[in-house]
Amino acid sequence: MINPTQFREFVIRPVLKTMDAWSESVENLMMGTAMQESGLTYLRQLGGGPALGIFQMEPDTHDDIWNNYLDYRDDIKTKVSGFMCRDKIERGKEEMVWNLAYATAMCRVHYLRVPESFPHEKDIIGMASYWKQYYNTPLGKGTIDQFVENYERMLKSN
Repeated sequence: MINPTQFREFVIRPVLKTMDAWSESVENLMMGTAMQESGLTYLRQLGGGPALGIFQMEPDTHDDIWNNYLDYRDDIKTKVSGFMCRDKIERGKEEMVWNLAYATAMCRVHYLRVPESFPHEKDIIGMASYWKQYYNTPLGKGTIDQFVENYERMLKSN
């Protein structure tokens, strides 16, 4: 597992600040999302599924973000593109596996598309509910209880 403190300090926080999209609430939600989705361990979905990167974003979600959100918001698109290493035409699906900064930026943009405000930075159940509704979706396999358990485990490992 990636050390949660280092992931927070050296990946999530700098990416969010570079994007002008940081708050303590967002940072905590992003940490919880990474912990829930991959355990801060897996870079490809176990069992051969399509999800990619530390945030386990599916390729279709990645493409939808580009085609229906970023392509219409040049300011954010420029910031996200700045984290990419590969040819922009590929739009980095596979890059999410090995480029933690790009994966983080894409996760943040996924949450930027949500019109609801973020839960309070200390409200773990609120973060879990927000993640379930807007990231995992109501039909997804993950549960609010799992998120809370994983988030609390991450806090203990710091």
